[in-house]
This record gives sequence, C-alpha cells and structure tokens, in this order.
Amino acid sequence: MPADRNMDDKPLFGRPWIFIRGVPAMKFLPPEGPLEVAFAGRSNVGKSSLINALVGQKGLARTSNTPGRTQELNYFVPGGYSGEGADLPPMALVDMPGYGYAQAPKEQVDAWTKLVFDYLRGRATLKRVYVLIDSRHGLKKNDDEVLDLLDKAAVSYQIVLTKTDKIKEPAVPKLVAETLEKIQKRPAAYPEVLSTSSEKGKGLEELRTAIGETVGRPA
Repeated sequence: MPADRNMDDKPLFGRPWIFIRGVPAMKFLPPEGPLEVAFAGRSNVGKSSLINALVGQKGLARTSNTPGRTQELNYFVPGGYSGEGADLPPMALVDMPGYGYAQAPKEQVDAWTKLVFDYLRGRATLKRVYVLIDSRHGLKKNDDEVLDLLDKAAVSYQIVLTKTDKIKEPAVPKLVAETLEKIQKRPAAYPEVLSTSSEKGKGLEELRTAIGETVGRPA
C-alpha cells in the first residue's frame, strides 16, 4: 500500500505509531534504514509506560508490574508508510530489555544482556540512547556499567529521570543537578538531563522535542 504523503507534513508525534517487530536475537533485526532512538533502563523503570505516553497510545508498548517482562528489542514506527524505498518511516523507537533484574534465570538474564550490548555496539543507525533512571533511586551501579559501555562504544546517550511524580516536587531540580554533575565527565553523555512523569504527563514535550532534534525531524 502506498504511503500517505500527507503523513510527511505531520510531526513525529502527531501520527499513529505501530509495533513492527520483537527482536530476540541480533539476526532478527530489521534492515538498517531509518534512524533509531532506543530506550534503556533497569527493569521496571517505566520504559514501556513512557513510550506509550510519548506517542499518546496507551496500549502500544506492553506494560507490566513484573520486572523483566520486556525480553526483546521491541520496534515501533510511525504508521502510514509502505516500508519500501523512499516510503521508509522517518525513524524507529526501540524499547530495550530492562537490565539489572536478578530474579530471572541466569541464562535468560545473560541472553538479554548480550542482546542489548551487541545492539548498542553494532547498530549503525542508532542515533541516541535515552537511559531511563527511576527518580526515587537515582543512578545505581548497574546504570553506571551501562553508561561505561555507551562511553566505550561512543554511542550518544541522554539521561531521562522517570516517575518524578513519586518524589516531592522541590527535589526534582536538585536531582537533575546532581545527576548532571555525575555524568559531566562522561564523553558520550548529552549534557542535559530530562525529568518526566508518564502518569502526570510531565516532561513529555521536552522529550519529544529532544528526539525530534536528534533525528532531524519536527516532533
């Protein structure tokens, strides 16, 4: 089916988005084409909820109260494109498996971890990783390990604080400043920390704008 040319006039987040593929291993990745931005974070940090809030579609990314639910790289793109040639979508969002969840079988954790790290190191169309940090807990050791990997691989990333509605409002700017200070010497870190609440809708426009600027399209 041919693409709807009117879609090209709409901002990225003024379109319907669709799920196109779950990737359990690198060999199942879609062909490299559209620029990609990925969402990484500890299990249960709120990645799926944030993606749903970002695109304004409650059921797009599956959410669960059970840590470790997302076990694949889940790809989402704006709808209205044929997927061929010039009709490729302008970008893709990638929901990555959560890390740091120790209660799953070790073999499963190792498989998820290898998939994530291989993807981060080897995906040429990956433009930026948004690393989600639960505002109630701040940066943890396993977050720092992922940031170390991103720095080593020279993959640009930006910190996004989640669930800021769960902490007292005056604490948010302080946490933003503290987090920025912790990453200021990291070579691949984007020098701005965003704060969001999927539940309250806070910070979503700022995140949409950041993504639009990253891929060179109006958000």
